[in-house]
Amino acid sequence: MKGILIGAGVVGERILQQAANSTSVEIVAMYDANTERLQEMSARYNVQTTSSLEELLEIEAEFAYIGTPPISHMFLTEGCAKRGLHVICEKPLAHNEEEGKRMVEIAKEYGVKTAMHFPMIYGEEFLYVEKAIQQQELGDVIQVELSTYFPQWPRPWQENNWIRTREQGGFIREIFPHYLQMTERLFGEGSLQSHQTNYPQNPELCEQSVCALAQLPGNIPFVLQGAHGVAEQEQIIYLIHGTKKTMTIRNWAELWVSTPNQPEQRLTLQKSNISFLDEVSLYFQGKGSNYVSFEEGASVQHIIDSLLK
Repeated sequence: MKGILIGAGVVGERILQQAANSTSVEIVAMYDANTERLQEMSARYNVQTTSSLEELLEIEAEFAYIGTPPISHMFLTEGCAKRGLHVICEKPLAHNEEEGKRMVEIAKEYGVKTAMHFPMIYGEEFLYVEKAIQQQELGDVIQVELSTYFPQWPRPWQENNWIRTREQGGFIREIFPHYLQMTERLFGEGSLQSHQTNYPQNPELCEQSVCALAQLPGNIPFVLQGAHGVAEQEQIIYLIHGTKKTMTIRNWAELWVSTPNQPEQRLTLQKSNISFLDEVSLYFQGKGSNYVSFEEGASVQHIIDSLLK
């Protein structure tokens, strides 16, 4: 299946890597306004480039991956959908909830399929936790927690200044969507009950910290907290507390299990050979169903927008 890539940043390169290792997906062309980065990625992955977005959208392909800042997602989705391209979009879905809802409408208007880049649900850790919950291995789920702490923001490897801005960036937009979407898959759609989000004095900069309480179906509390500029190592911890077991996903891909009065143990899981891009391409071809739709992305966007207020 042939695709085009809009945005050759860090996440765009991950898509290029997956395509390079795939026997069923090929990125045939890409565009980025940063011409130096674009040429670097072209040379590394042997992918054709174009000099404009308009030129890219004329390339024969079946889907487009949008890996640009959130403020551009709605505009780009419409441009791709008008040309009959299925659309994969980077998270968060949009700049705000209103634009996210419009993106859902655009896809329906032009009859194209959509998917969000939420790779965690394809990982072994999530699939293990999902199965454990379905089989009631955790007992009754008492509480879910997400804690994210960063000594600096943006993180050292992030190259784009927009990630530090209040308009488009911050860890609530960049990190929280992965875990909000995962939580919705595991427990259903939740509702935000209360929150406090603190901002620095500079009105251009993103949030400094947040503490929030949401409620999941079954009256399960979901506690969310995070901050940057803290004197510690970066850590992202997602916990599901059950009466029989507690399961923890640390730093994206470490799965730990606790039982009453016993030391926590890390599980080593066998890695899957199928990538996010392979899974989504199967869905686009009508051969699979493991994907995250724009509708799910819009649901997550609602919580994100509420937390940012």
